[in-house]
Amino acid sequence: MYAGDYRCAKCNEPLNSSSMGLQCEKCGYKIFFKKREENKQTYKSD
Repeated sequence: MYAGDYRCAKCNEPLNSSSMGLQCEKCGYKIFFKKREENKQTYKSD
């Protein structure tokens, strides 16, 4: 797991490896998210 992939949910700052599992160094928020690729899938129905 690379800490640079995660961002703070409140201020959108990247998570530093030293603060992994704790809280955002800028705002103190404790919720982080990982940016995921947008995969649009199209299905055909019969």
